Amino acid sequence: MPTPIISIVGKSNSGKTTLVEKLIPELIKRGYRVATIKHNKHGFDIDHEGKDSWRHKQAGACATVIACPTKIALIEDIDRDHSLGEIRDKYVKDADVILAEGYKGNPFPKIEVFRSELKRELLCSKEDNLLALAADVKLDAGVPCFDINDIKSIADLIENKFLK
Repeated sequence: MPTPIISIVGKSNSGKTTLVEKLIPELIKRGYRVATIKHNKHGFDIDHEGKDSWRHKQAGACATVIACPTKIALIEDIDRDHSLGEIRDKYVKDADVILAEGYKGNPFPKIEVFRSELKRELLCSKEDNLLALAADVKLDAGVPCFDINDIKSIADLIENKFLK
């Protein structure tokens, strides 16, 4: 069975990263191995100009791996934006659950982060595979609505629905 993916979605500055960073230790404390996938539609660099690995890529390597005793990173040319399922199947090993930040258009279950002060509409509905809301106000969207700071209850939902 493939590793379950739950997307944490929401408008900019709604608290997606904060929710993910609070859920990770809560799920780890419960004995689960958690992986994350962060979508950045603007691109990113982990390889810096002048460094050996950067020079390898500049010379034309289609993939460069940077490794040390405690971590490994792969910089690989790709021809398109890959789906969450493709990234999971190709790169994520030995995880019990994947928390994806962003990817609001994917078919996987979603927890939407909502802050009333941003005065914006919800991004998702039940038809978009919305699993729950994490909000600073009570909302009725036909799915459970948790207080944005109730990490234990949100982790309970993930654990009961996908990990047990």
